[in-house]
Amino acid sequence: MNKLTQIQKIYFIGIGGIGMSALARYFLSKGVVVSGYDKTVTALTAALEKEGIPIHYEENLLLAPKDADVVVYTPAIPEQHTELVYYRQNGYTVVKRSDILQWITENSFNICVAGTHGKTTVSSMVAHILRHSEYGCNAFLGGITANYNTNFWSHERNIVVVEADEYDRSFLKLSPDVAVITSMDPDHLDIYGTAAEVEKAFVEFSQKVKEGGCLITKLGLSREADLKAAHHYTYDYQNTAADTHLQHLQVKDGSYYFTVIGKNWQLSEMVMHMGGLHNIDNILAAITVAKHLGIPDSRIRDAVAAFKGVRRRFEYALKNKQHILIDDYAHHPEELNALISGVRSIFPEEKLTLVFQPHLFSRTKDQADGFAASLDKADEVLLLPVYPARELPMEGVTSDLLLDKMNLAHKRVIGKTALLEWMEEHQPKLVVMAGAGDIDAMVQKVKIILDK
Repeated sequence: MNKLTQIQKIYFIGIGGIGMSALARYFLSKGVVVSGYDKTVTALTAALEKEGIPIHYEENLLLAPKDADVVVYTPAIPEQHTELVYYRQNGYTVVKRSDILQWITENSFNICVAGTHGKTTVSSMVAHILRHSEYGCNAFLGGITANYNTNFWSHERNIVVVEADEYDRSFLKLSPDVAVITSMDPDHLDIYGTAAEVEKAFVEFSQKVKEGGCLITKLGLSREADLKAAHHYTYDYQNTAADTHLQHLQVKDGSYYFTVIGKNWQLSEMVMHMGGLHNIDNILAAITVAKHLGIPDSRIRDAVAAFKGVRRRFEYALKNKQHILIDDYAHHPEELNALISGVRSIFPEEKLTLVFQPHLFSRTKDQADGFAASLDKADEVLLLPVYPARELPMEGVTSDLLLDKMNLAHKRVIGKTALLEWMEEHQPKLVVMAGAGDIDAMVQKVKIILDK
């Protein structure tokens, strides 16, 4: 039985989350009555309200619907949340976001993109290529695509592109026909405990690929020998040993020009306007998916050239002769490494001022040495206080922990108000703002200051 057909009214606790909002939009598109709660008003919740979804912003049982067929919550919601406790104690069907994705993908052809970083960009690239080429797909994305200004769209073709999230082992509920693994670096150690357990989960995910299916992985992943499928392709823009790699890479005016070499195929005269060398790797993964699906070369080429990127993934918030302001979601040491090297590849002569907001006390503690080494690659670093998200403070874990481990001469911990004052005074030419917390709300304020 298809569980989805039984749902007439659905309620989301934490509806403003990027993954939750995509599901809310999915049910709205199916004619289901959708409503939700979130802690604060954001651009995303405002957009959902404008689309016709009522949302309230206080824990209030009087505002929580009593006739919901299903209640969906995100792990970011505290266990003691008043509404969540009520629904659990009163016999409602209460499920996680990952359970809903499992229900949706039980009866479709699924392209599932996993990785401790890169999955949002790759899944957005794949979905864009399928949409732009008129191949068609349903997309559930972890970011807002710049081309379409949304994280969800539907199509009559029963093909789903979905971001496969490793947090809480959610991705093990999916059934990929095509799976992509971009990276398997240690993350979410509050869930997994060790790097080995993270890797083990990714191996399990690869084993979920359906019989006769396709697995596409970044060359050189740990436990690569354990990653197997009927069709297995590797990619790496720098390494010709990869099944998909590059030739003739050139950088002109912040865009990349290149030829893609695949297994028994090649695509010449490719151009991508999204910055960051790591995004060359990401587009190779997406192109490999498209080639596996049999999309014509000319349509792949046109789609890649038309891709405008993903909000907060190497996004230019400001770019003129006086100032460059780049906004990025990077919140792991390897993501920071990729971000900084990508910026250096385009602006090698400019002084790089990095504003970073650590995300989660547990990640800051577990990855402190890695963060310090990554941050040292900038010319100047301004550290905002740790964004706690779902966590309570940990003794001794603050942004000063990272500052003390850094060797960089120009570094400081700074509050949000002081950051704006600093920007007003110093007017740096090249600024990169990174983090997964609420630093994105500061980007527009910094942009206004620099754009005067």
